[in-house]
Amino acid sequence: MINPLTLIARLSPFALRLQVPARWFPSMLGVFGCMAIASQALAETNLRSSFPGRRVGGGTRGECTARLVAHLVPKSNVFAPGSSGLIAILQGPSANLNPLIVAFKPANAAGIVEPGVSMLESREISPAPVGLVLLKAPGLGGVIQWESSYRCGGGVADPDPLNFVSAGAPPAVSLLVKVAEPVDRLLQAELAKLKTYCGGTIPRDQVAKSFAFDEVLGSDWPTQLPVRCL
Repeated sequence: MINPLTLIARLSPFALRLQVPARWFPSMLGVFGCMAIASQALAETNLRSSFPGRRVGGGTRGECTARLVAHLVPKSNVFAPGSSGLIAILQGPSANLNPLIVAFKPANAAGIVEPGVSMLESREISPAPVGLVLLKAPGLGGVIQWESSYRCGGGVADPDPLNFVSAGAPPAVSLLVKVAEPVDRLLQAELAKLKTYCGGTIPRDQVAKSFAFDEVLGSDWPTQLPVRCL
């Protein structure tokens, strides 16, 4: 990604040799700042068409690992939460409730978490029945990979919060980015509306329509979904 300060530093001696007026430098900085923003936007646009994530996890054999967990994000699995930082998770029906593990790791420009990268944040959310969980993402300094899945198997919790993957519970996997597109702004508005339901319930059909989950939220789901806000 283009760093405007680096470019200015490199071009300053050249500009001085050409006797570029000092009053031009603020404009030059503005131009290179715009280039940096455009470069970031282009990189994130490419991620939206190439990131191989999945907004719906679960679905394997077994009571815990089969339970649906889904991110309320665009179908590209890439989402810009904006200044509010609001994100949401959909938990499916289950008679056997397990903690939900939510983990955030920094990713590179290709949306890949490189080996040895430290986790930004991990949360264990107490077991809950079918419904929605609304929470805030960590501050975005760049691209973040967001994973959510259940801690299956019971017993003593593993000190590594990402070991739920090896336990056979397929996570929902999405990327969080900084530059918003129209689809992000629409979802940001829907999440803001969802916040008004904290502690109450929201109609199932409204969630299905607002977040394009018609194929997931069928008649076997409750008509009203509880909303938990953390």
